Amino acid sequence: MQAKIHQVKTLLDALPYIKKFSNEIFVIKYGGSAQSNAALKERVAQDVLLMYLVGIRPVVVHGGGNRISELLEKLSIPTKFIDGLRYTDEASMEIVEMVLSGSINKEITAMLNHHGAKAIGVSGKDAGFIKAKPIDFEKYGWVGNITEIDASVIVNLMDEKFIPVIAPVAGDADDSKIGYNINADLAASRIAGALGAKKIIFMTDTKGVLDKEGNCLSTLTREQIEALKEDGTISGGMIPKVDACLEAIECGVEQAHIIDGRIDHSVLLEVFTSEGIGTVISH
Repeated sequence: MQAKIHQVKTLLDALPYIKKFSNEIFVIKYGGSAQSNAALKERVAQDVLLMYLVGIRPVVVHGGGNRISELLEKLSIPTKFIDGLRYTDEASMEIVEMVLSGSINKEITAMLNHHGAKAIGVSGKDAGFIKAKPIDFEKYGWVGNITEIDASVIVNLMDEKFIPVIAPVAGDADDSKIGYNINADLAASRIAGALGAKKIIFMTDTKGVLDKEGNCLSTLTREQIEALKEDGTISGGMIPKVDACLEAIECGVEQAHIIDGRIDHSVLLEVFTSEGIGTVISH
């Protein structure tokens, strides 16, 4: 009986957040171990479905760097990274699109549908909803910088009760044959801003933004982030994550979260509990 009472209390604790976030758009950047571990994949699908069922409007944006690297290696296509971005020549771009828009996108979509959601997979090329231009073609190849997002495409899907699952591949306004490889974190932040999302949640393989002692910092502002960058506390791969968070905030998203996707039901713990489990970045 006590266990049942505890379950009811847990549901009641979540009730204020369910009421608060009803009909709000949440963008989830899905990556890290949560995208490769079979058990975690199931937990994420359950989390997204529950959010959907209680009235939140989830949008999933995914990466797939490890799978791309694996396939390039199998095909003996060389790959290199410059400033953290994968140099993408024409041969690599074909593989990037095959993996992101094909196998990964459809795997996530099928998994959500299997759990009872109504998910649909798209890339930025579909309905031309993401347009891009090269960041620096000589340096990075077909790596794009987003120039335009037609948010109405995704809003229309949500209005039809779909959960959009978005692969970060963009089209070109002037050439239908060209596709661009877009950094998934930056794609997620720009999509969140264009949609007027309430929150963006980045699933990673770390507890959040850590201080010098390795403790998770529960809240941060732009000013605090700049100071932590300056003294070296925020460094390496965390820099593009916090930059993506800050870009989302600048685009009008209320809060950006960096959470540990290795924890079971990490999204629900972050959204529906007062303590949360990661770092929240806001104005």
